[in-house]
Amino acid sequence: MALEIWLAFAVASLILLAIPGPTVMLAVSYALGRGRVSAWATVPGVALGDFTAMTASLLGAGAILAASASLFTALKLAGAAYLIWLGIQMWRAKPSLERLQGGKYSQSGAGRMFWNCYVVTALNPKSILFFITFVPQFIDSTHPLLMQFVILEATFVGLAALNILLWALLAGELHARFQRPALMRLINRLGGSFLIAAGLLAATLRRA
Repeated sequence: MALEIWLAFAVASLILLAIPGPTVMLAVSYALGRGRVSAWATVPGVALGDFTAMTASLLGAGAILAASASLFTALKLAGAAYLIWLGIQMWRAKPSLERLQGGKYSQSGAGRMFWNCYVVTALNPKSILFFITFVPQFIDSTHPLLMQFVILEATFVGLAALNILLWALLAGELHARFQRPALMRLINRLGGSFLIAAGLLAATLRRA
């Protein structure tokens, strides 16, 4: 793959990732509530979710979704419902004094954050359709396709993971500065409201 094509793809990916979406909202909400340590769970979850969505698109799932309005709608509504459910759970969450005072990091909590970030990232038909139209623009048909797919996918997933890490660290810094139960409850409800709004918006999206 030519260096200029790879650089163009990297720049285009950075521009795309700079626009916050449901995945960023979810990771930021976790970081505000649990601190920078949440990045250990959210970053791998997002990276694996992007890898899944991008691989599925390259294997043809994007073409299937583009051709089937009912399948696209079903997947869209499933993802939207999941976002709304997560928002409600976050709204109802009560700040833990142990967590606010730097208590032991819960492995079960980390597992839930990882899984939720994975599902929200991977279960996004818009992303799959985007990848199937976006990636081919940077493919050189005169060279082996598999290696090009590997390079482009590794680049996008790496940049996506870095993007979420930066968001999580910035939001985690706010968590470290404001550790009062009343404020954390407000942050949880604000983050939950964002996720519910993202779910409602996702439910209204149409295929391009």
